[in-house]
Amino acid sequence: MPPDLNLKVLPRTVQQETVDKLRLAIFSGVFEPGSRLIESQLCVQLGISRPSLREALRSLAAERLIDIVPNRGPSIPALTWEEVTAIYEVRELLEVEAVGLCSQRISDDQLRALQNALAAFETAASSNDALARVTTAADFYSIILANCGNPILEEIHRGLVARISLFRSRSMSMEGRAQNSLAEMKEICESIAARDENAAREASRNHVHNAMAAAKNSMDTEARL
Repeated sequence: MPPDLNLKVLPRTVQQETVDKLRLAIFSGVFEPGSRLIESQLCVQLGISRPSLREALRSLAAERLIDIVPNRGPSIPALTWEEVTAIYEVRELLEVEAVGLCSQRISDDQLRALQNALAAFETAASSNDALARVTTAADFYSIILANCGNPILEEIHRGLVARISLFRSRSMSMEGRAQNSLAEMKEICESIAARDENAAREASRNHVHNAMAAAKNSMDTEARL
């Protein structure tokens, strides 16, 4: 007989809670690009030990949300526009393909889930909750990626999700961008519902281009401050 194995899922660890809180703080702009993270201060603010904090920081470094430089410590990366452009170019390649595939493969049940995710983003877009806008937009795209039928595409996109969410939080801070994003995402959803692959791809491409322009505007505004 196979040995007894306790498969009970344990509560979320301190490290994971710390990762989530710091990730949200980065998305919401608590830490400025280029700023150093002082470990002693973070331990006090979060009420955790330094080993727990360092484990969380390593996870965030794997997501490329922070840099850890020897003899300098962790800091928030200040990306150049060339680096941001490269990420948006890859995002366009992945999301346009995923949306096109999804339009031909998504089930009726998952289509309703996508429409519900869009409704959640619509509520967030009308609020002042920046984090809700980021998380609901990410939920919308996670359904599209999960239903594109290409797990490798989904896996590669997952590696960019944190940085996409970071740019999304900054671009949606610009006046009117959240409502514009809503209109663009509605067009994507309607094209998927109509099973119109060409329209879905075009709507997705338009959305990424507009998001990139908004990110550029946000970075230019930050540079002038």
